[in-house]
Amino acid sequence: MSITTDTHDHTGLPVFPGTRSQRCPLDPPAEYADWRQAEGLQRVRMWNGHTAWVVTRYEDVRAVLGDPRLSADAQRYPSVLPHTQVPAFPRMDDPEHARLRRMLTADFTVKRVETMRPEIHEIVERFLDKMISKGWPADLVRAFALPIPSLVISLLLGVPYDDHEFFQQHSATMNRADASPQEKGQASGELFGYLLGLVERKEREPGDDLISRLLAERVATGQLSREEAAMNGMILLFAGHETTANMIGLGTLALLQNPDQAARIRDTDDPAVVANAVEELLRYLSIAQDMIVRVATEDLTIGGHLIRAGEAVTVNLPAANRDTVFLDQPDTVDLGRNTRGHLAFGYGVHQCLGQNLARVELQVALPALLRRLPGLRLAVPLEEVKFRHDMSAYGVHELPVAW
Repeated sequence: MSITTDTHDHTGLPVFPGTRSQRCPLDPPAEYADWRQAEGLQRVRMWNGHTAWVVTRYEDVRAVLGDPRLSADAQRYPSVLPHTQVPAFPRMDDPEHARLRRMLTADFTVKRVETMRPEIHEIVERFLDKMISKGWPADLVRAFALPIPSLVISLLLGVPYDDHEFFQQHSATMNRADASPQEKGQASGELFGYLLGLVERKEREPGDDLISRLLAERVATGQLSREEAAMNGMILLFAGHETTANMIGLGTLALLQNPDQAARIRDTDDPAVVANAVEELLRYLSIAQDMIVRVATEDLTIGGHLIRAGEAVTVNLPAANRDTVFLDQPDTVDLGRNTRGHLAFGYGVHQCLGQNLARVELQVALPALLRRLPGLRLAVPLEEVKFRHDMSAYGVHELPVAW
């Protein structure tokens, strides 16, 4: 099958993802609402120069992510989909995607993640103690939002946390929307080499962690190669700290901008209230900007729009989660309402594997921060906050705070 996307600069096509307004940085780009109201889909130019159809309406996004005729297989479409030298399960189709994913799910079930809650709480309190002892102003990203999920995923995988600067640096390059394919490829290669070395070390010195279990239960039995174990460990390491760190930072900012909503979390001891509040923050902020791309394996129709075989499709989660078909008054944040069914973690068979872990980290980190520091506030004007417009996962580069 020939790929109908190309790398030419298409004059007049909007670039996706768009840039959020500095005046309203918690809202999606204004043009997304126009795309949602227009007939059919929107043609856009992606970060790599390819053109794609962007799907913006809630029901259309669900249709795309639930349709097996839209492929996530990067080995099949390497010129369009982000890919790695060794296949990774998020960039595969079933049944191979399901086979590899099943090897990892036990460590991310609700039951397993709940057993980690006390340890996550201890980690959160430790970093809070450290930040508070140093006094303000502090960069909440560097002191709190980034180290918590980095340490949690390191402990789960068996990655030495002493190496966090290395994997955070390369993960950031992989996440940069403006990084060239060469820069992303080099960062990915460096991180993969690190994980492969760790796999080889854990074969000699196993521990109580996910990578060691993969080696004993899957690699030793021939179900998985060392390279596949390293690659899937790399994907989990990358996704397990980057996205959650962005949600903690941006979620904190959203709460500071909406103090009445922050009080809902700070003043309750009901875990169900906190859990529901986290779901609304996930929907409202929708930090995954351009992470989900598919390629049509045959002609099909989405939202009344014909997509030809070989054309690329990307989903617009920030716009879909603000669709009035899904939710009334979606542009306001209301931590008391039910937002079950939001798409912040995607939808369908490729829905985020680590979503249960991310939820618990947010449920622990945000209340602890607000309760320990009831006077938490921005240390700079909102206009001076550096937002991650240049990243596939939206957030803040820094968040200077005082208390």
